[in-house]
Amino acid sequence: MSPDQSPHLPRPLDEIDSVVSERASRSWWDHDADDYHDEHGEFLGAARTGGEFRWCPEGLTEAEAGLLGPVEGKTILEVGCGSAPCARWLTAHGAHVIGLDLSGEMLRHGLRAIAGDDAPTPLVQATAEALPFTDASFDVVFSSFGAVPFVADSALVMAEVTRILRPGGRWVFSVNHPMRWMFPDDPGPAGLTVSIPYFSRTPYRETDDDGIVTYVEHHRTIGDRVREIVAAGLVLDDIVEPEWPDGFEETWGQWSPLRGNYFPGTAIFCSHKPG
Repeated sequence: MSPDQSPHLPRPLDEIDSVVSERASRSWWDHDADDYHDEHGEFLGAARTGGEFRWCPEGLTEAEAGLLGPVEGKTILEVGCGSAPCARWLTAHGAHVIGLDLSGEMLRHGLRAIAGDDAPTPLVQATAEALPFTDASFDVVFSSFGAVPFVADSALVMAEVTRILRPGGRWVFSVNHPMRWMFPDDPGPAGLTVSIPYFSRTPYRETDDDGIVTYVEHHRTIGDRVREIVAAGLVLDDIVEPEWPDGFEETWGQWSPLRGNYFPGTAIFCSHKPG
């Protein structure tokens, strides 16, 4: 049984299918790219020579966590790379990396940064639901808050990643912690009160005056994510829930020291392809 046929996996809602999600996400990130980098670029190391690799707004770095394992000489794909600071960091550490993103404007920010690096990082514009690479072509695939929550069929993303991974290869991705779905996107006290059912998979969407969807995020529970990973033929190794660091005062949207002291904001799913 293929992942999209599994009775345990939620099916994308018809009105927010892959076509609608892709159109909304491409438009949103194209229009928001400049503001996004003005607000978050320094934290992400987006303009830093050699980039930076942060897994989440809690600030956990790959240098600290080592979730990808040894990277020197490995062939690596970043899915939903944005302006590619993570991919560029891996390139600077001896990996052969490609960054992939849906948004041309985010990739243009990446190209400007890459111009100052010692070694280039190739960038590709494509959707995560149809990765434009041959089977078994990567040692590692990862995504740091990219693509997975923004596609209607994240089970298909898992299957695509499995297809392009070599046996023994790793797939690691970070997303909003699924329990965060229950709370308003508010970094203050209002963000501590449950207001949305955890089990509702109705996508969050924003629309313009004509009713066109301009932004969308898709919710999956912890169990959904585990089943997507396993149904794709991967082995789940760990789910990392970074704790809020002591003395860390950075606020990023809904992430804040207040909320971080009560419940996790990020889940990092670590898996590998058998073989």
